[in-house]
Amino acid sequence: MTLIKRIHILYSGKVQGVGFRYTARSVASQLGLAGWAKNLRDGNVEVVCEGEESKLKRFLDEMSKEFPNHYVDNTDVTWEEPIDKLNGFEIRF
Repeated sequence: MTLIKRIHILYSGKVQGVGFRYTARSVASQLGLAGWAKNLRDGNVEVVCEGEESKLKRFLDEMSKEFPNHYVDNTDVTWEEPIDKLNGFEIRF
């Protein structure tokens, strides 16, 4: 049985204006994850992804490779039960 989970992530640091949301969409799409990414007024980026737990872990790993510590100061990840029927991965404004 495949375990479907949801992660809610807040990225802080130099994460706006560097293609962060578009990279998140690309990585999520390659892994078959659904969700969204959004710039917040405080300079952070909020990301929600749903999918297989192993693929969500890969998403986190890939994002840390794409945006190492000189971009991301902190990654706050909350694991949750899936609640939405998300289709695809979108960039929200």
